[in-house]
Amino acid sequence: MLWTIIGVLSIVAIAGVASALYFGLRGDSGGTSAPATAGPNTYNSLPGIRKTKAPWPPEVAHLNDRLAPLDLNPNPQEQLAYHIHQHLDMFENGKRITVPQCIGIYGCYQSFAYITELHTHRTDGIIHVEAPSKRHYTLGTFFAEWGVFLNRKCVGGYCQGYKWYVNGVRQTGPAYALKLEPHEEIAIVIGKPPAKIPSTYNWSGL
Repeated sequence: MLWTIIGVLSIVAIAGVASALYFGLRGDSGGTSAPATAGPNTYNSLPGIRKTKAPWPPEVAHLNDRLAPLDLNPNPQEQLAYHIHQHLDMFENGKRITVPQCIGIYGCYQSFAYITELHTHRTDGIIHVEAPSKRHYTLGTFFAEWGVFLNRKCVGGYCQGYKWYVNGVRQTGPAYALKLEPHEEIAIVIGKPPAKIPSTYNWSGL
């Protein structure tokens, strides 16, 4: 009986080592990075993420390096099978921070190169989700694609804490985990709030 137990334990140990070697080698040979849902440690460790104060133009120097870890694709044109929108307002001591155009669009200011499933077209704060099939993206994915640091305490270089709202309702969970759903009005407030927290957006033009 003792030798049987020892034999079984030996087989389990060998299997564990083999499994570790397989996944280790798989990772060294170009396996995909951790999915975007892994949280802020995944987002904020990617190349080009800035922990600075606004303004934040789209970070494009390292955008290509962030796409695979964020599970985004360099599409040659818009993918409209699943097409929804959100609106993002950002404030710092009551003043609006611009959400720039061309987040997720490479070559937007020159010749168009590619567009990802998650992007902005203008400086109106509208986030466009345009994908070949229905799937969830998160606010953390959007900020990481933009190249802006986001965790529970910091937005970029503002680390005194912040408040955030969806459709005018104060949220308590991590902002980066918010799943982007149709017609959400998202507001991030750093420091002194504006006179009124936005609760809706006029979607009639879309």
